[in-house]
Amino acid sequence: MEFRLATQALELEKSGLSYQRVPPDYRFPYGHTHKKQEEVYVVVRGSGRMKVDEEIVELKEWDAVRVPPGTWRGYEAGPEGLEILVIGAPNLGGSPRADVDGQRDWWAD
Repeated sequence: MEFRLATQALELEKSGLSYQRVPPDYRFPYGHTHKKQEEVYVVVRGSGRMKVDEEIVELKEWDAVRVPPGTWRGYEAGPEGLEILVIGAPNLGGSPRADVDGQRDWWAD
């Protein structure tokens, strides 16, 4: 799993940006939700699935999924892996963890 944050490097004031590369057939072990932040997930390469509250969304290259505040989400890569850009707003500045709740094994089959 590779995770890179670009928010500080780009000096973003109103939004956040991250890149995530997920290995083939890997399910991210935590689901999470934000109290204030809206996120858009854009698939750059690969495929997978995303669970948004109780809905399962199939992901393929250049799909985009909007996740509003207060919505749980988690994702898993398909057989070729998954690369995604995540854009979030508003930018939560120095205390982004105060906005997030997470739960291990939230997406259980």
